[in-house]
Amino acid sequence: MCISVVHACNRCELVKMASAQDIDTLMGHLGDFGIYQALQFTLHILSAATAGLNMLTLVTVAAVPEYRCKIPNYDTNKTDMHLNETTLDMYIPRLPSGKIDSCSLINTTTNAIYKCNSWVFDDTYYGTTRAVEWNLVCDRRWMGAVSQSAYMFGVFTGAIWLGNLADKIGRKPVFCWSAVFQVVFGVGVAFTPEYISFLVMRYLYGIFGSAGSYIPGFVLTMELIGPSKRSICGVAFQAAFATGIMLVAGWGAIIKDRQLLQIVYGCHALLLCAHFWIMDESPRWLWANGRKSEAVSILNRALKMNKSTVTITLDDINKTTEGKKTSDDQAGMLNLFKTPNLRKKTFNIMLCWFANSLVYYGLSLSTGSMTGNPFFVLFLMGFVELPCYVVTVYLMDKLGRRSLTSFAMIVGGICCIIAVSLPEGSLSTGFVFAGKFLIAGSFAILYNYSAELFPTVIRNSAMGLGSMCARTSGALTPLITLLDSFDPKMPAIIFSVIALISGAFVSLLPETLGKPMQQTIEDGESFGVGDTCFSALCIKRIKDEDDDTKSKMDMEANNAKY
Repeated sequence: MCISVVHACNRCELVKMASAQDIDTLMGHLGDFGIYQALQFTLHILSAATAGLNMLTLVTVAAVPEYRCKIPNYDTNKTDMHLNETTLDMYIPRLPSGKIDSCSLINTTTNAIYKCNSWVFDDTYYGTTRAVEWNLVCDRRWMGAVSQSAYMFGVFTGAIWLGNLADKIGRKPVFCWSAVFQVVFGVGVAFTPEYISFLVMRYLYGIFGSAGSYIPGFVLTMELIGPSKRSICGVAFQAAFATGIMLVAGWGAIIKDRQLLQIVYGCHALLLCAHFWIMDESPRWLWANGRKSEAVSILNRALKMNKSTVTITLDDINKTTEGKKTSDDQAGMLNLFKTPNLRKKTFNIMLCWFANSLVYYGLSLSTGSMTGNPFFVLFLMGFVELPCYVVTVYLMDKLGRRSLTSFAMIVGGICCIIAVSLPEGSLSTGFVFAGKFLIAGSFAILYNYSAELFPTVIRNSAMGLGSMCARTSGALTPLITLLDSFDPKMPAIIFSVIALISGAFVSLLPETLGKPMQQTIEDGESFGVGDTCFSALCIKRIKDEDDDTKSKMDMEANNAKY
């Protein structure tokens, strides 16, 4: 690198970069987190709030209030959900647990038990919901679960399609156009008149609602900021996601009409539509794809905003390489599986995403079955994540990504098993929240960890693949919860076992704390070979033994002097 004449009038350094100059050195001129990065990060993180909100809209829009069968010739147009025990026992049978059977009635003439086809719903917390309008209870309960699964399959599609597309055409166009379609489908789904069209709209809503802007937004942040701020900014994304969950609860408590409520949810994506004009593309992506002059233009604007005295230019040699692509520029999702080290890391991280999502959404979607105000419970489910993220930010830069993720998943899985083994009450609820606290922490680290494990040319594809696995388990979660019809403990046991298995496998991944971001496929393949939790312990043990031996020898040498 050669430095040209310094212009005293503006005190700028003109830095000419040779063709061999790497993007890390260029990005280093920005510093880790200046004014420019703070502004862009603020724009990026808004996508996390809308993603969290969109993900759980069905918890309120299609909520299933407490219900019972409608009693013929007794319940009039003015019905009361809560009847006295004598009346209930006369018309409605009880389950072995002592609770009323919400799906059956007693024939008062023959005492025969039969299935009912109309219901009375408790309106204490909810006004209109999809579940109430379409009677998504009893034998039709599966239809509500499929509605949530349709959204998750949409996110699955978005993760694999849009994640790969963002590596091909850029992070910004995928981010911005996804924001537009969030508004279109988020508002449009409120007006669907029947179940099939509702499923189709939910699927399309999922493609753009929780993957299209969120994943590119996260990757944009990871590729822009310096190493010292990656942890806190990555975890801040998860905090914004949790804020979106709290918004679901807040709006649900205020707005009782399900159509107006969904419109309000959908309109939140308008916050992202101005990003077409005010958000920049990733300089790392531009550089990796041969668009170096655009990358330098953005970096110079960023340097000016950060009040730096450095100006970057490309010399003639570098200009001749403009637009030329290497084999890495054609890299995509398949490159994650072509070489052994990348393949092992990819399969491991896929399982990790699957397990974290399964437990995270399993706990989040269970709020309706917990006692108390459902909006307050959902709000707490989001709020409990915030202190978790404060602790996570503090620990992940001290203990590393690998050990903390493995610990949180294993202990979180154990908490879920304990919770389901206890009788309903404050103690079991406490273990549920403890499990959510830990799984939220491991999920937050996972976003950072995944971005750091893979090189720039396939980073968005790797994030998209991970998100695809997460949405697969997210789509299965509502269906797995239906297994409580056979055994109330079965869903929680399934969630816990998978979390424990994945937590153990995470210990085989390499540590990324303090390591530079990889750029090429070759970098990604060579990164972390032989680095596991066990090899790290062995190295530490050998180092400790060497230190002890050295201390002992020094002590003997000192004694010999005297």
